[in-house]
Amino acid sequence: MRVLQYLVLLERYGLVAMNLEINTMGDTDLLPHTESEVVRIERPTLHNVVVSRIRDMIIEGQLPTGVRIHEGRVGQQLGVSRTPLREALKVLANEGLVELIPNRGATVRKLTAKEVRDMLAVLTTLEELAGSLTCQNASDADIQEVRRQHDEMLKFYSARDRLPYFKLNQQIHSALISLSGNESLAMVHDILQSRMKQIRYLGHRTEDQWAAAVADHEDMIGALEARDGQRLSAAMANHLARTWERIKNAI
Repeated sequence: MRVLQYLVLLERYGLVAMNLEINTMGDTDLLPHTESEVVRIERPTLHNVVVSRIRDMIIEGQLPTGVRIHEGRVGQQLGVSRTPLREALKVLANEGLVELIPNRGATVRKLTAKEVRDMLAVLTTLEELAGSLTCQNASDADIQEVRRQHDEMLKFYSARDRLPYFKLNQQIHSALISLSGNESLAMVHDILQSRMKQIRYLGHRTEDQWAAAVADHEDMIGALEARDGQRLSAAMANHLARTWERIKNAI
């Protein structure tokens, strides 16, 4: 009975379309018109939530670089046991944000200046290549979606809401790479971008730095909408070159 009441409620709000069928016993069956009209309710797993929360704590500096992660304390903060916490740390180790040290546990990885410059150099090459490919291969709908994300990112910038801004910023970079249509390029870029998240977040510490980063993204979206591959490649490369200037003193 509760299931029927729930489905009726969903139909009332336009989330499910129902047929009413009365059987010979007088029971009422509520059936979706087609399987395609049934929308599965996706629930984030505990594992994914813990991974996301710890990742955010690392990016925002709540878990300092080079410092051992106290599993008991972090688990208490998040309200989880050590098992999901340790599984999450393994994922973050694969992303390059955490180091797992035998007999010492996990520490937040601290990147050296050389590591950062090396990764930025590779990212620059990847994004330059992606710029021309994306302008060739992206559909009009793809470009409109990147514009939508860009406009939403600007709202977070106006509100000075740093973490949501940063996450959307990274999504835009990933989208520009993904739309190139080159899976190998996207795979390598994703690995390096994940490892750079904490340090790149520091590149928006001052108003001038943040405004400069936004201006870079304005250039990038303009080039994308014009389908000017050479211009987009140059804009993405210049953005990464200025990223080093914004973060070098934080390393």
